[in-house]
Amino acid sequence: MTSRETDRLLLRRWRPGDREPFAAINADPEVMRFIGTGAVLGRGLSDDLVARFEREWEERGFGLWAVSVRDDPEERLLGFCGLTVPMFLPSVLPAVEVGWRLAREAWGRGYATEAARAAVAFGFAEGVAEEILAIVDPGNERSLRVCAKLGMTARPDRTHPATRRRVRVLGVRVHS
Repeated sequence: MTSRETDRLLLRRWRPGDREPFAAINADPEVMRFIGTGAVLGRGLSDDLVARFEREWEERGFGLWAVSVRDDPEERLLGFCGLTVPMFLPSVLPAVEVGWRLAREAWGRGYATEAARAAVAFGFAEGVAEEILAIVDPGNERSLRVCAKLGMTARPDRTHPATRRRVRVLGVRVHS
């Protein structure tokens, strides 16, 4: 079983009906502001991401879940959260990263923290890694607050190879 429930959220595998709302999330410049170069994604690239997320589940046994509100009978997509290997930042490898991306309407409700806490707990319980990282743009105060709530502490900053900008690397260990 690869889904998880929290008090308010359902973290589940991706469905075909998630692709359109996920593309809308990825097309929002404010959502994408601190992701890579900050460029929005079109539908094709967004769909490619969902396919990659599902492939990672099959290949690794962990990945990025689709996130929805538990009590929503339609299970409308809020975004994603889960674990991945940060291939875009070779200087931290081997590593496992917790990541999240939520629709702007879902911000400010504690959903990112709740989902990320469940993803980290899953990673430690399943023996995915002894340390889980978060890689965050230094200007992304919301995500840095989530990291603090997860008990993450600073690791050496790195330079994002694609943007040449500094990124913060934070981590939490299994027995923290």
